This record gives sequence, C-alpha cells and structure tokens, in this order.
Amino acid sequence: MLMFCGAKISILRFLYASCEALFFEYQMCKMSVENDYKVLLQIIRNRRSVYPLMFSDERVEDDTVLELLDQANWAPNHKKTEPWRFHVLSGGAKDMLGKKAGEWYVNNHNGDAYSAVKHKKIMSNPLRASHVIAICMTRDPEGRLPQWHEEAAVACAVQNLWLAVSAKGLGGFWSTPPFVSIVEELIDMEDGEHCMGMFYLGVPQPDLHLEASRGAIQDKVKWYR
Repeated sequence: MLMFCGAKISILRFLYASCEALFFEYQMCKMSVENDYKVLLQIIRNRRSVYPLMFSDERVEDDTVLELLDQANWAPNHKKTEPWRFHVLSGGAKDMLGKKAGEWYVNNHNGDAYSAVKHKKIMSNPLRASHVIAICMTRDPEGRLPQWHEEAAVACAVQNLWLAVSAKGLGGFWSTPPFVSIVEELIDMEDGEHCMGMFYLGVPQPDLHLEASRGAIQDKVKWYR
C-alpha cells in the first residue's frame, strides 16, 4: 500500500512539474509574441522617406538588395497573381538614368520653367543612390482582376520593401516622377508591364534623425454598431 501511494505521489509530482514547465513555456511564448509585436510597431513608426541627398557614399551589397526584395515578394495579392516586378539599376545603368533624366528635364522645361537646381537634383539623385529599383507591375495574363487590384498589391510589396529597408538600418524613397517613360527605355519589360516609379536605396548619412507625425487615427475612423 505504501509503495502504491509513493508511486502515486511520484506521478502527481511528475504531472505537476510537467504542467509547470508547459505553463512556463506558454508564458515565454506569449512574451515573445508581445515582443515581436512591439518590435513591428517600432519598425512601422520609424519608417521614413530618406532622400538621395541624405545618403552616404557607402554601397549596399547586391545580396542585401535581393534579401530586401524577397520581403517584398511576400506581399498580399488577389488570386496569387504576384504582379510586382523589380528592375535593379546600379553602376553604369544608374549613370545612364541620371543622364537621360537630365536630358528629359531640359527638353521639357524652357525659359522661366527651367531651374538649374532642379536640373542638377534630377541628374544626381540616381548617382547618390546605391541602387535604383524600378517598381513595375504586370497584369494577370488571364485578365481576372481590375488593374487597381494589381497596383494595390504592388504598393503592398513596396511597403514590405520599405519596412525591411528601415529594419536593416538603410534608407529608401519611392519616387513617382513624370519621366517614368525614361526608366522604361532602360529596362527589359514584359508585355503588359508598366513602371510605377523608382525606389532609391542607400545608406543614410551618420547620425541622420528624421522626425515624423500623423494626425489622430480617431479622426479617420468611423464605427458602425
């Protein structure tokens, strides 16, 4: 009888220890989820538009660029069309973009509309960036979706990219200039593909700190009960 009671007590102790371990594991998992959530919120709120003028001369490695674009590849999209396409310009391709953009500005801004400052800025932006990524969209070949569905998916992909860039300590800026057609001349696009702008990627200058603010979310939400 005593042996039976001893065995029973041992089993109870084992079960108690197991439950205690499971509870501890649950608490740790819960803390990890809460910490992940806080980190995500911080990344979202710390994302900034970092313009080419704010970049240092340091270059981003190509492998890092591909890693960042892989995060963009996980954006939500309707019917899994994955309409985003990325064309990465570096080196001489960036130089050519700057040259073509400068020529476009001169040809389209005469007399008082011309600004030497803007002309220089348009030409130098690609040169200041480590990489310039042409953000493009291709339509579903079966035509199952309205175009805006595909464009929204591409925008989600850019947000993923931008958050990853911010989390990596890098800087980026999505530009939608009027000379997008210049970019399309420099890249090999699929049939039905069109460019939605350029993402300038670079390494921010040391100690760069950018403030940001938003209006209260309460002013932008309506509840229906």
